[in-house]
Amino acid sequence: MKRRITLNEDDLEEEFSLASGPGGQNVNKVATKVTLSHRPSGLRVSVQSSRSQAINRKLARERLLDLIQDEEKRRLNEARSKREKKRRQSSPRPPAIKEQILKNKRKRSETKQLRVRVTE
Repeated sequence: MKRRITLNEDDLEEEFSLASGPGGQNVNKVATKVTLSHRPSGLRVSVQSSRSQAINRKLARERLLDLIQDEEKRRLNEARSKREKKRRQSSPRPPAIKEQILKNKRKRSETKQLRVRVTE
């Protein structure tokens, strides 16, 4: 379940412009395209799906909320990932794995010793 956050209207910047595409005379004369900017996060959303400016404003707010939530979720996952990586790096190796690594090193060393040129 998504946790819904609320937007402070003072943090939003709205711009209206002429939309493009199908819609006829209404699209050519009325500024129905809505560009919504969230100042604190720097995220921007543009919507021109509908011929109605009011519907586009509503859609822009919904899309901006979703975008902010996705960004927040990405940041939290990134922080969790860093913590887990640090935890894995700092935990000691299990004895069986450590022994296997040493065994492979010894085997590799023996193989390299067989390649040494014999000088007479």
